[in-house]
Amino acid sequence: MDVIRIDGIRAFGRHGADPGERDAAQPFDVAVVLEADFGQAAKSDDLKDAVDYSVVRESVARGIEATSFRLIERLAAEIARAVLEDPRIASAEITVAKPGILQGATPSVTLRRANLKFQACPEPE
Repeated sequence: MDVIRIDGIRAFGRHGADPGERDAAQPFDVAVVLEADFGQAAKSDDLKDAVDYSVVRESVARGIEATSFRLIERLAAEIARAVLEDPRIASAEITVAKPGILQGATPSVTLRRANLKFQACPEPE
């Protein structure tokens, strides 16, 4: 499997378990690691055969901005679910961090999910 890594995705959302955490949008930082088969894209050099990084980034940002959860574990799971809607992605590792909330410390959660609908690309000729 080949790997795509997108670091430094920042979006603002209303997530948190403590009183007041969801009153105003706060920053969330996300790193995404995706496993996929790049065979067809490497052969064709065509974006339609590749996982589009901008679409992934937009999906992550939308997940942060359009939802509200108590736990970042839930947020990470929802981001993974959205990213794995692309059947070309075999698995996703999502790390969600909530910067500076613990007296300057940054907690983060990492989860890994497999795509049960993964469809490998045919071998390039």
